[in-house]
Amino acid sequence: MTSSNRVYLYDTTLRDGAQTQGVDFSAADKARIARALDALGLDYIEGGWPGANPTDDSFFSNPPVFTRAKLAAFGMTRRAGRSAANDPGLNALMAHEAVKVVTMVGKAWDFQVTVALGIELEENLRMIGDSVAHACTKVGEVMLDAEHFFDGYKKNPDFALASLKAAYDNGARWMVLCDTNGGSLPHEIDRIVREVIDAGIPGSHLGVHCHNDTDAAVANSLAAVKAGVRQVQGTINGLGERCGNANLVSIIPNLMLKMGFETGIGEGDLKNLVGVSRALDEVLDRKPNRSQPYVGGSAFAHKGGLHVSAVAKDPSCYEHIDPSRVGNARQIVVSDQAGRSNIVARMADLGIDIEMVKRDALVRVVEQMQVDFDPREVTDLVDLIKRLEHEGYAYDTSAASFELLVRRALGQVPEYFMLERYRVIDERRRNAVGEWVTLSEATVKVEVGGREFMQVGEGNGPVHAFDVALRAVLTGAYPELVALELADYRVRIVESTAGTGAKTRVTIESTDGKGQRWTTVGVHTNVLEASLEALQDSIAYMLYTFRQAA
Repeated sequence: MTSSNRVYLYDTTLRDGAQTQGVDFSAADKARIARALDALGLDYIEGGWPGANPTDDSFFSNPPVFTRAKLAAFGMTRRAGRSAANDPGLNALMAHEAVKVVTMVGKAWDFQVTVALGIELEENLRMIGDSVAHACTKVGEVMLDAEHFFDGYKKNPDFALASLKAAYDNGARWMVLCDTNGGSLPHEIDRIVREVIDAGIPGSHLGVHCHNDTDAAVANSLAAVKAGVRQVQGTINGLGERCGNANLVSIIPNLMLKMGFETGIGEGDLKNLVGVSRALDEVLDRKPNRSQPYVGGSAFAHKGGLHVSAVAKDPSCYEHIDPSRVGNARQIVVSDQAGRSNIVARMADLGIDIEMVKRDALVRVVEQMQVDFDPREVTDLVDLIKRLEHEGYAYDTSAASFELLVRRALGQVPEYFMLERYRVIDERRRNAVGEWVTLSEATVKVEVGGREFMQVGEGNGPVHAFDVALRAVLTGAYPELVALELADYRVRIVESTAGTGAKTRVTIESTDGKGQRWTTVGVHTNVLEASLEALQDSIAYMLYTFRQAA
């Protein structure tokens, strides 16, 4: 065991993360992500594999300047039959001045050596030792990623340990124990790490690199730290090949807030965890995982009335940490499952007292929404929410539409524009070269500021065409709408028994180009009408929030 309480964090998002299916980083993407990781306070940022592809070569030729992290280059040991000094692949790792750390992969499983590499076991050990010794003369810090270490140790512990000692005895700063196939479990990790330390490799020089094929990569990494390792490798949001790598977004707060370890990330830095996670999703044009622990939008969301009532008294009733410590926020979810306490708490977050909402105002809102129940039967806001959700609205995932609903009932949202009528035409025809093409054309008549405008827009679908036409009118009066982007568009059938006449729910996620996102919802038997309701709410919400902030 080691007595040090300091754990070093090594990020491999730019390499392991790039192996995720569907992920393709550009050099500019890598630089943007690397800067965010450096600002967070990670100790090591692995930039990729110099010489492996043009993207990595471009990144290492002009890397971002780090203020806190060390830039690591990843590669492999010398090839069999070559000397370390004359191996082009190995020396490419040390060719860039900005590289402070070299991390090289070496086999630690005898099966992999004899089958995958087809060489003798002793030659593999010489490859590790020679490569580490050579790299130590070129850069300040050298690591061995002991590939397949845990599987190798289970089959032949003597050879697996010999691979570590070949690096350790030749000056490697870190020997990283890799669960490359991701098949190990925490109790195995704990036992093996302790045995490695007992065999003479100090925990202060051991790291761990876990894959997530058993959904245990985070647990395995924490088990390794508890057993004595002092470096943890992983990726942001758990990106990686197959099932991904250990998720640093979960590992970091677990180490700091649950296990009491010190890292290079301070309490103030930890508040940026949500921002870093979402910045990566932004680069990848992915929707953030709402259920991701610590940073997800639902990580501290409360929907059940009993939960909300308890949280209002003391958040620790249903929250394991204060969400602000990782840059997140509590959400009180409004839905048909909500009790009165949910509604009261959600409105309190908006600075509204539920008693301010009058029944006659709710009736007017219901009439404007044209839903399928008598507005005169509405008793209060709780009743209205439950009725609307019964009709197909989903306010637990569409907080912007909920806020607009409440504020409209209070008369706080101006009528920024009025859609008087519209017409959409879809055309399928052959183009000049005989290929089939489909075009949509929308014509809208809109009243803005007492004036009427008519505009035509074309798009690759009816909703897109309508959006183009409507915004062509509105951006003249509201130039801030130029920045409005529709980030996601989802359609769900609410009543499947009605066939093609089923009621449809459309959810639209929007962004202002500055990191702010909001979600709106529309429901109708006509998918276009549902889409237009959600789209108009999105526009109104941006205009309202923009003017409130001004």
